[in-house]
Amino acid sequence: MKYDEFIKHVQSVAQLNSRDEAEQATRATLETLKERIVGDEASNLAAQMPQELAEYLRGREGENGQSFSMQDFISRVSEKEGVEPTAAAIHVRAVFSVLQSAVTPGEFDDVRVNLSEDYAELFAISPTSKGSV
Repeated sequence: MKYDEFIKHVQSVAQLNSRDEAEQATRATLETLKERIVGDEASNLAAQMPQELAEYLRGREGENGQSFSMQDFISRVSEKEGVEPTAAAIHVRAVFSVLQSAVTPGEFDDVRVNLSEDYAELFAISPTSKGSV
């Protein structure tokens, strides 16, 4: 998947108003993912990504990932992106959804193995969630 296509999909899935917002959400999510998973795994993931996105995942090769909860993951993304945690959670789900389509199933499974069970809710995205009132 090419960079522009990835960002366009994130914008659509997260229902963001602009490409810039989608780029910020993607960068914040991937940089936080890099902190959380084993550095070599982040590098392997980067190898399947467009160069513009791969740079957010590189630089921790040979290092262990930091252990932090899903809530901490959302908080870190929220801070990097400059949005409320509720919005950051939606953005993370969108980025993970597009990421799953962009890389091989085996590579995506390797990423998920690096995350604890509490992250499971970030991998399920409901297309009807915006309509519930």
